[in-house]
Parts: sequence; structure tokens; C-alpha cells
Amino acid sequence: MADMPTDFWSGWIAVLTIVSFAGLGWLIFSIYFGGDVEHDEAESPVWDGNLREGSNPAPLWWFWLILSMMVFSVLYLMLYPGLGSFSGALRWSQGGRLNESMVAYETEFGGIRKLVAQAQLDTLRADAALMNSAQRVFDRNCAVCHGYDAAGQAAHFPDLTDDAWQWGGTPAQIEQSIRSGRNALMVGWAQVLGDEGVVQVAEYVQQLGAGGADGLPGQARYNQLCVACHGIDGSGNAMLGAPSLADEAWLYGNSDEALQNTIANGRGGQMPAFGARLDDTQIRLLVALLTRNAAAE
Repeated sequence: MADMPTDFWSGWIAVLTIVSFAGLGWLIFSIYFGGDVEHDEAESPVWDGNLREGSNPAPLWWFWLILSMMVFSVLYLMLYPGLGSFSGALRWSQGGRLNESMVAYETEFGGIRKLVAQAQLDTLRADAALMNSAQRVFDRNCAVCHGYDAAGQAAHFPDLTDDAWQWGGTPAQIEQSIRSGRNALMVGWAQVLGDEGVVQVAEYVQQLGAGGADGLPGQARYNQLCVACHGIDGSGNAMLGAPSLADEAWLYGNSDEALQNTIANGRGGQMPAFGARLDDTQIRLLVALLTRNAAAE
């Protein structure tokens, strides 16, 4: 309540609170101490033959209950935020408690976390406890897309356990992907190639990895449209996020139908940036976790 956007709203809330308390107090007082209200039995409505409106007050214990609640509310508003922008005598706030907790956490663990953020990746990988921590960070932030085993899923999220990294698999490149995110875009070539051209280029791409692509009808169109990103040999370009077409890693599938759909209509993918969500220590642990397989080879 101490961070009201304007003084007007702060004052408005304070007025509403005070008026509500005053109105409730007047209502309670009038019911219990306002004297008996005379009723004209001749004009009093009758229900079910003999039921008439009475003038008996509510039980007295209701009065004491409501009074005690009002006293408690007044004391609360004196000690804690709640009355407009008044922060209370104790100056308590959720933000203040959070800051205190963060300061205490940094005091106790800040030094250790800095050492982890600056440690060599081999050192981190050799520590089972740190790798368990890294796995928990991965599970909370990455598993929803890449799966808890990091093997990718739904033919839209890449496998992180192999050595086929679209934007590069070095520790520095992986860290940049985590911090800044990635935006991939392949344009569709249906209008340029036509149906027959799409089929021919797809057949050529399927043979790139097998080494038998030379001389196929789609080679000329591939060299005209695709080499700028994927290279003459289909090895890709990590700087552009253009994947290799000569290996066995196919995010969207390498069947005839999948390849033709990719070439004709293009593809788009986004990896969100986690630089504002994760700190240096967490990102360092993730890099160590994701490069374990490469380090073991």
C-alpha cells in the first residue's frame, strides 16, 4: 500500500476505509443502543397466519464479536499498511521482507555462488551435488520444451544431448543461446520452386548426407537458393542458425513429406532469453550440464 500510483487513489482508499468503519460503528450502536422501535401491530405484516415482525435486537455476543473485530482492524491499520499510502508504525511490507531475505541469502551463499559462476566447467561436471543442482535448474526452466531428459520433443524442440547444435555447441555459444535466446527463420520457397522444384530439392537434400547427391535434378536449385545459408555441402552455418543438412539430426523430420513441407512453407522457431530469469551461477551450471556429453567424448 506504500506504493500507490497517485495521492488521489491513496486518499480515496483511506476515505473509504474510515467511512466504512464509521458507518459500521453507527449501525452497530443504533441496533444495540438506539432504543426500542415501536411497531404498529395493526400495520405490521403477518406471515403464515401468526408470524409478525419483531423488534428484538440481535444477541449481545454478536456486538462483542463485531466490536473486537473492529478494534483488531484499527490496531492492524495502525501497525501495518492498509490505510492508503500510510505504511504503518512497524513499516512492514512484502517488498521489505523480500529484500531482507535476499540480503540474508546473499550473505550466506553469495561467496559460494560466485565461485561456482567462475569455476571451470570440468570442475563443475565432476561435482555430483552441483550437477544435481544444475538438473533442478534445467527441470524448472528448460524441461517444458526440451523434456526432462533433454532429448527434445514434439518435433519442434531440439535434442540437447547430441552434438548437433543449430547455433553452435561450444560453451560460449550455448551460454549466449541461454542468455539472449534465439530466433530462427527459414523462408518458404513454394512460389519460387513450384511443386516439382520442391520435390527435386527435397530429394537432393536427402542425399547430401549419403554422398550421392551430385547430378540430381534439384542440385542446381539448391545451389541457387540454399547454399547462402546451408553451404555447398549442406554443413550449415551456426552464425546464422542454419542447421546442417548432411547429418542425422532433423528437428522437423527428414521424410519426403516433412522435407517438402519445410522447403515449401518454411519454418520458424524461437528460444526465449533467460538472461533476466537466471543468474550467472545458474547459467554456468546449465552450460556445464549441457556439455557433459561433449566433454566425455
